[in-house]
Amino acid sequence: MESLILRNYRDSDATAVSELFREVYGDHYVQTDVYLPLLINQNHANERWHSLVAVEGGRIRGHATLYRQSEKSHDAELALSAVHPDTRGQNIATRLGEQLLTHAQALGCRSVSIKQVTHHPYTQRMALSLGFHNTGLLPDYVRSPFGCKNPESIVLGVRAIDGYQRPMPGRVWPVICRPFMQQLSEVFGVEGGAARWRGASVQAEQHGNRHEMLLEKLDPQLLEQLRTLPGHWLISIRLQLSRQFAVDLHSLNAIGFAFTGVAPAQDNRGGWLALFHRGYRARRLTLSCPHMQQLHDQAQRLITGRTVSAV
Repeated sequence: MESLILRNYRDSDATAVSELFREVYGDHYVQTDVYLPLLINQNHANERWHSLVAVEGGRIRGHATLYRQSEKSHDAELALSAVHPDTRGQNIATRLGEQLLTHAQALGCRSVSIKQVTHHPYTQRMALSLGFHNTGLLPDYVRSPFGCKNPESIVLGVRAIDGYQRPMPGRVWPVICRPFMQQLSEVFGVEGGAARWRGASVQAEQHGNRHEMLLEKLDPQLLEQLRTLPGHWLISIRLQLSRQFAVDLHSLNAIGFAFTGVAPAQDNRGGWLALFHRGYRARRLTLSCPHMQQLHDQAQRLITGRTVSAV
């Protein structure tokens, strides 16, 4: 058996990487770029992707990437992981992830996130072994990469790079999420106030069937407008995590939005965003992380009418 080596991505790898994704995921992978070798090379040339590949016998058998929204971003995502079925069981994805996390520090990244599928437990186990801490759940987040009819829910993990912190705002958290939020405070640290907000106070985009909103703060007028949006829409809100969190939680729960954790603010904003969702489907999930399981179960109770007091 020929030895397997990990090395940096080369432009000449583009076609083989694209073929790897087709072999692993068929036509179902959610990132269109992997099916176009020209785009794979373009993303590397723009320094948005920093990839490693696993090579065995001259053939590419594994791939993973550090993805950044721009070359100057301090935040990255460990993403685009694919391992050929013939070489599974060698911890290739974990080994690629370990080297990429070291590379993230060299790039000047301050934190790295990972999106873990819930269709199977393997990426959740890998994220734990790589030192990620689960911070949030994204219900019905993307089209299933496994060819399933229903969309895939995602567990979000975050790891701070050595030497940097992403502290949580200091406060007494509502009872419903206190153990979870206190654990995140212990992991990421605590500071007095919220990070400085950048950009428009209300931003909205549509991604497939999901309506995604980025909000600096809630006020009665905005809350009323959110309440009147069509009930069948899948709406994902990312709201700046602040000292008003308990009030925000109560107000959004009252109009059908479930709290599903927190996510790091991107574009070098720093700080954290609280995650709220409405319009997701009823479903059962068995998750590796007890905090994520609790958030999922609470969200399911909300859509079946069995709400839990927020404070």
